[in-house]
Amino acid sequence: MRDTAEQSGQDEEKSPRERLRERRTAAFRAAERVLSRGGYHGTLRERLTLLQDAAPEVYDLDERADIYGNGVVAALEERVAALLGTEAAAFFPTGTMAQQVALRCWAGRTGDRTVALHGLAHPEVHERGALSVVSGLRTVRLTSEPRLPTADEVRAFEEPFGALMLELPLRDAGFVLPTWEELNEVVEAARERDAVVHFDGARLWESTVHFGRSLDETAGLADSVYVSFYKSLDGFGGAALAGPHTLIEEAKAWRHRYGGMVFQQFPTALSALVGLERELPRLPGYVRHARVVAAALREGFAESGVAWARVHPEVPHTHEFRVWLPYEADVLAEAAALQAEETGSMLFASAWDTGGPGLSFTEVTIRSQGLEWTADDVRAAVADFVARVASVAGG
Repeated sequence: MRDTAEQSGQDEEKSPRERLRERRTAAFRAAERVLSRGGYHGTLRERLTLLQDAAPEVYDLDERADIYGNGVVAALEERVAALLGTEAAAFFPTGTMAQQVALRCWAGRTGDRTVALHGLAHPEVHERGALSVVSGLRTVRLTSEPRLPTADEVRAFEEPFGALMLELPLRDAGFVLPTWEELNEVVEAARERDAVVHFDGARLWESTVHFGRSLDETAGLADSVYVSFYKSLDGFGGAALAGPHTLIEEAKAWRHRYGGMVFQQFPTALSALVGLERELPRLPGYVRHARVVAAALREGFAESGVAWARVHPEVPHTHEFRVWLPYEADVLAEAAALQAEETGSMLFASAWDTGGPGLSFTEVTIRSQGLEWTADDVRAAVADFVARVASVAGG
């Protein structure tokens, strides 16, 4: 009885927004139909079972476990280097560490600690100033417009910089990419300024459809590339830095100094190899179906009479994109939870964020679960969702 009372008291202490978030999370877990269900949402048992079942397909489990980066970790590094067409690659526990090390190494080689990047780039928005606070680098913003920097902006920037960092795709602008021609022009503009080019390619894996080029051809434009193993490949975590042998050897020394020389990492490395084997070949299909879903969303909102709705980009560049609607975030989150609770289908599973007065956006991701949704399914779900939004907004 006391436990129940204590729980009730704890629930009362939570804000309405916290309780709504917990409801939305529970509704997502219980929903029968979603557009995406990343493995990280699973239980420990589910994650371990998947690894136990899939790992024998990608590595000899009778080999000795890794110690400080050998064995399966070294095999993963070789696989990544081969996929990206680089001389070498180094495994890192996080992308934040990998990119700090890469840019620090380049600063030592160029003699310039200034890094030019986008105002919405991950280090500027999500890493608490790590490039400057931890690594002693200085960042300058080429632009904060919701698109990648242009070649003209690179050429005209008034200060020198030793490295240009490009996030491909730019997540906080809506997972946007430049055209292949624009990307080549930007890289060439940096070269004209004697700057090295580093790709934040956390989601580079799914960019091949938009560019119409292979992974190695895309990575070959840059001097170094970082890729993630969990954002699109559904691994447990981890990242890799790829580039020339000399850079990677130096990066491994800095990895040790930064605390990234982990004793054993075989679960994460194995999950990354599974992701490369299973998810990487599926990503182009996810991208193509994201375009079907995006078109159906636009049509559904138009048919439902929503005064202003946007899917951005209109034709998604990857398997992820944003949806903007003219309502408060809490109204949309409540409607999303209700839809899942009452129909078993959850059209919008990610959080809704405020984008301005009376305007909110969410991110939509298409994975294998989303392939089951036809355009008609999406339009019907939109109609149901809009009716729930109207009911919630009307009180």
